[in-house]
Amino acid sequence: MKVFKKLAVIAALAAAMAPAMADVISLDFEGVGNLAAINEFYNGGTDSQGNSGPNYHVSFAPGGALGVIDSDKGGSFNGNAFSGKTAMIFLDNAAVLNYAAGFDTGFSFRFATPYYDGQVSVYSGLDKTGTLLGSIYLPINGPGSGPGGPYSNWSIGSLGFAGTAMSIDFGGTANYIAYDDVTFGSITPGVPEPSTYALMALGLAGIVLVTRRRRSA
Repeated sequence: MKVFKKLAVIAALAAAMAPAMADVISLDFEGVGNLAAINEFYNGGTDSQGNSGPNYHVSFAPGGALGVIDSDKGGSFNGNAFSGKTAMIFLDNAAVLNYAAGFDTGFSFRFATPYYDGQVSVYSGLDKTGTLLGSIYLPINGPGSGPGGPYSNWSIGSLGFAGTAMSIDFGGTANYIAYDDVTFGSITPGVPEPSTYALMALGLAGIVLVTRRRRSA
């Protein structure tokens, strides 16, 4: 009995001392201005229009990632965001997310690729440096139908990996792919991840894409 009590105490202490990178962080881009560069919106600063959000110590490379608001909500997004009214796109450069504290286990997100495919990669260093920990291919999922517009058909991307990541590169054809609900520090619960031989050497647990059509708002 005493042994079990000691183990319980040790487990409690370990949980209390767990690093910040074990936390799960979700970004839904709500509050980012329409066509505003996200920049330091999630890092105690603001987007390019002066809007501020929760401080998750997450930043985006300057000018790369933009927020877009649904056109039926007064914005310029030709579709419906997966949640709320705001999604993320990029125009000239890939959208690069940096998290200096690091995160492990994996991450998931929603994406709309009505016309062109894309790819998302995760790296051990900031600004796409260090080791490539894993990549996920984003196939074309087709335009949404109805009043929601072509960017209303959302799919799930979920990627597990070994190691600690500090940056994510959200790629694809500029101005032709949208992202929403980026969650890192975990993989999507209930979504299997079949192994991919080409990335096993990099510690990739697997890749899964599950298409889901979102109902028009």
